[in-house]
Amino acid sequence: MSSRFTSRLLLAGLLCLLFISPSLAQAAKAVTDPTPQQALEILKAGNERFVAGKPLRGHQDAARVQQADASNQADHAFATLLSCSDSRVPVEIIFDTGIMDLFVVRVAGNVVKTDEAGSIEYGLAHVHTPILVVLGHTKCGAVSAVSSQAQGNNLVLERNIPPLLAPIFPAVRTAMHEHPEAKGAALLPFAIEQNVWQSVSDLFMMSPVTRELAAGNKVLVKAAMYDLATGKVNWLPQDKVTALLQAAEKDPKRVVKAMAPLK
Repeated sequence: MSSRFTSRLLLAGLLCLLFISPSLAQAAKAVTDPTPQQALEILKAGNERFVAGKPLRGHQDAARVQQADASNQADHAFATLLSCSDSRVPVEIIFDTGIMDLFVVRVAGNVVKTDEAGSIEYGLAHVHTPILVVLGHTKCGAVSAVSSQAQGNNLVLERNIPPLLAPIFPAVRTAMHEHPEAKGAALLPFAIEQNVWQSVSDLFMMSPVTRELAAGNKVLVKAAMYDLATGKVNWLPQDKVTALLQAAEKDPKRVVKAMAPLK
């Protein structure tokens, strides 16, 4: 068999593989400077592969480690994610991504306070990722604790945990108001989703640069829920994100000074 014929066979096989598996083609392309919508599609395709049990596990080898040592993450990372610290939500794995693909901010309850807002600002303004995903998840322990407290079960926790969970209380109270029929554990799914919206709202209120990037369509802000039972990421309505951005822009309590000196 001639080398030319062998090369043609290999090329034909590769083309067939790419046409048969668009998600593989997309992942292999390692999109340079993706648009916000392209970044979203990469995340969606990765999660679909994860759910189907067919992950590519790209960018996880020794070559990528060496590349990370020699590269600027801004040349590679395509998404910033705020997620819960819960060990059941391994962010890079559920989106079938690898080293330098995601700029991940993890904190119990996926809350937004100063540290989280600052980390997200770094991901958007310095790593230049075109998409931000605020990701909640089912059966969230942080939201469950606040929900229990709000329904009359007085909890005593280690001293640094109550202030950490404080941003979740408005979300739980909203869920209780909107779903008065939901008592006990039945309230939890509503509270968890509302907590995602609370985090989006808190970020918009605290971060002028995030508002500016989102309003200028330079960054796509998405809200999502990860289902522990299925591994699927469910994307929440975009019009709600838009409404929260518009509300923050009109709120006199919003932070308006975008920059601050490093002390």
